[in-house]
Amino acid sequence: MKIYSLSFLLALLFSTSNPMYAQNPQAYTLYRADGKPVKFKQMVKELAKAEVVLFGESHNDPIAHWMQLLITQSLYEALDGQLLLGAEMFEADNQTVLNEYLGGFIREKDLKKEAKVWPNYETDYKPLLDFALENQLPFIATNIPRRYANLVYRRGLEVLDSLSYAAKKHIAPLPIQVNLDLKCYKDILQMAAHGGSAQKNLPYSQAVKDATMAWFIVENLPPVGVFLHFNGSYHSDNKESIFWYIQEYRPQTEVMTITTVSQDDISKLEEEHLNKADFILCTPKNMTKTY
Repeated sequence: MKIYSLSFLLALLFSTSNPMYAQNPQAYTLYRADGKPVKFKQMVKELAKAEVVLFGESHNDPIAHWMQLLITQSLYEALDGQLLLGAEMFEADNQTVLNEYLGGFIREKDLKKEAKVWPNYETDYKPLLDFALENQLPFIATNIPRRYANLVYRRGLEVLDSLSYAAKKHIAPLPIQVNLDLKCYKDILQMAAHGGSAQKNLPYSQAVKDATMAWFIVENLPPVGVFLHFNGSYHSDNKESIFWYIQEYRPQTEVMTITTVSQDDISKLEEEHLNKADFILCTPKNMTKTY
């Protein structure tokens, strides 16, 4: 009878009989727009040459949030601290509260109470804010107050003209032009066509968010360095939405984009995800979610 060593038997067991060990599991793969893999270090090197980086996340993807922190730390080092952060997750009328927290005047519990932080703040956005706090980086609240986006949804874009001067300070300059030929708004319009009367305003409600985020990015661009902005991927995919408005407000701004996608197999980028962004973070569909 042939005798096998214990190490050989263990190797055989874990490499063939147990599907969990049949392959080397990966949490993500980074791709370029054309689907070619790219190393993290090379991606950061290229991002550091931009004026604006739009990181399009999947809101509940933990790898996307981890990658946001890694990129923030890496760009900070590569740029010798010449970095400015901003996010969809904070609304423009909360900038004062955000500044007071980063300036050490108020407690975090006050920030969380008054700044309408998202439910996943603790796990997903607090690390970014902590980094800004520790390194004295500006953090810009770029999003339109949600009450005004909801107002557009209910009553149309023109209703913004009736708001007070104080209210308009938290919105991109009026009138906001909406290009319904862009795929991002076409798709929303098509989806909304089967809804109620208010649904027809859905692309305009989306556009005022995009325009406002773009406006506050442009208004706060640092003289040197990079403005790293965090937003849902739909707000920057295919170089539309925020990207399009940035070019409207400040043509020739050097903007690079990242998006997040999920696939069953992350070893090759699926065709539908090609060209969504300059860099594509691909994570497994079975990755656990933050909510």
